[in-house]
Amino acid sequence: MVSARPLDREALPALTTAIPGELTTAALALKLWQPEVKTVLVPFDRILDEVREGRVDAGVVIHEGQLTYAQEGLHCVQDLGVWWQGETGDPLPLGGNGIRRDIEPELQARLCRLLTASIEYGLDHRAEAMEYAMRYARGLEDDPVRSDKFVGMYVNEWTRGYGARGRAAVQRLLDRGFEAGLLPKRVIADFVDVD
Repeated sequence: MVSARPLDREALPALTTAIPGELTTAALALKLWQPEVKTVLVPFDRILDEVREGRVDAGVVIHEGQLTYAQEGLHCVQDLGVWWQGETGDPLPLGGNGIRRDIEPELQARLCRLLTASIEYGLDHRAEAMEYAMRYARGLEDDPVRSDKFVGMYVNEWTRGYGARGRAAVQRLLDRGFEAGLLPKRVIADFVDVD
């Protein structure tokens, strides 16, 4: 989370914080960190502008904004991933693929195998994937080192498979959201095994 001036957790309830969506990990982590925060929805690629231009007091940035906020003169209020890891010992789960439960199990497994093959290809051909991805970089076009760091934040061994630790982290996040009253009912994450 970033702001135009230094802020702390206690200041946030009196201010407005931009989030990229109500049903996002960003919003859930923010509200777990500061339950009294007041939020407003802003498209993720506009949050830095809204904060810098003073239309909101703070904003939870995702994607490239996590690496580019300082060059825009903004301050880090809290890295929610660092906070979550310190709180739980787990990585903050981000960007999973979902599949409807009413799809036949065989088709679920087939679709997951195809996604897995695509992920494996990208990881095994990183240079090609980076060259392609750079066409869509926002604020990192001319910085291959930070671009590679950014991609590595989201495309890594956790992308290959959550494993037991990652699955537990997903469930812990959902459980904490429910216990805090941020989710209307307890959600049990199901994972499709493709082997």
